[in-house]
Amino acid sequence: MSAQPAPSGKKRINLALQGGGAHGAFTWGAIDALLADGRFEIAAVSGASAGAMNAVVLADGLREGGPDGARKQLEQFWRAVSLDGQLNEAQRSLFDAWLGAFDPLKFSERFWQSASSFVSPYDFNPLDINPLRSALVQLIDFDALRATDAVKLFIAATNVHTGRIKVFHRDELTVDMVMASACLPTLFKAVEIDDVPYWDGGYSGNPPLFPFFSETDCLDVILIQLDPIERPGTPDSAAEIMQRMNEITFNAPLLGEFRAIDFVARLIDDGRLKGTHYKKVRMHLIEGGKALAAYTADTKLQADYDLFKKLFALGRRAGEQFIADNYEAIGEKGTLNLRQYLD
Repeated sequence: MSAQPAPSGKKRINLALQGGGAHGAFTWGAIDALLADGRFEIAAVSGASAGAMNAVVLADGLREGGPDGARKQLEQFWRAVSLDGQLNEAQRSLFDAWLGAFDPLKFSERFWQSASSFVSPYDFNPLDINPLRSALVQLIDFDALRATDAVKLFIAATNVHTGRIKVFHRDELTVDMVMASACLPTLFKAVEIDDVPYWDGGYSGNPPLFPFFSETDCLDVILIQLDPIERPGTPDSAAEIMQRMNEITFNAPLLGEFRAIDFVARLIDDGRLKGTHYKKVRMHLIEGGKALAAYTADTKLQADYDLFKKLFALGRRAGEQFIADNYEAIGEKGTLNLRQYLD
């Protein structure tokens, strides 16, 4: 089924944004390429952790100033949380740790007293200082964002009690819900919403794809991926082992959704789902390949703007290359072969 273009004549797309600490600046660059191109209309965005931050900043920027406003707002956000930003010393220390928490070896240097003695955030961060909250509150008008109907938002968090995913929608979204999506339990207290505690959404959906299938009529989903699903070679150093463990952990929910999408697509192709509500989703991928993989986990600890700009430039080039290679296919067919990850 071919997609109908938006009334503007632009191609409609959904964006799925992975989490990954400072490497979320790559996602910023990829989004910037899509917005600068001018031929796309974003129907919906899903995200977890750093992906949720990018998603909310993007949606509020689009609400306030269209594509140019979104590009400006994303730049302001990454500037605000960099070493050149306006965070105080306590916030800066914790933000550095948040960026590096995806690298347990670096994290351990700060918050582990020994190999077997974990320091709880309820002890070392009793006031629950979170610099990301400050940056979001300053940039995002949540009242106005909830009231708009332009872009749908699906923000993932993980229910601490059940381990199941919770998806928050734009029309209910609060800063607490976004903070829940980025709540790494080794750094911050669980975020309670309606008396339910939540942790980082990356544990249960990184990012969630299923809301697109039932809550939008747009079939093209562009996944902006930060953690490689496949990495050649067997890690043997402690740092490499921990990095690969994290990549596998945070990609596991995504692979589960890939399998479901592929299964439904094959049933539709076989004519076994005629007359049902199931859709054949067209998946696409923007990823940094070897260039992004070369940025090891310890770079997720660095919060200087020069690094952010390098990752932004890498994402911008990847986005531009994706558009050059796949623009004609969007609205017609998927360009991501899911079977390569499932066989």
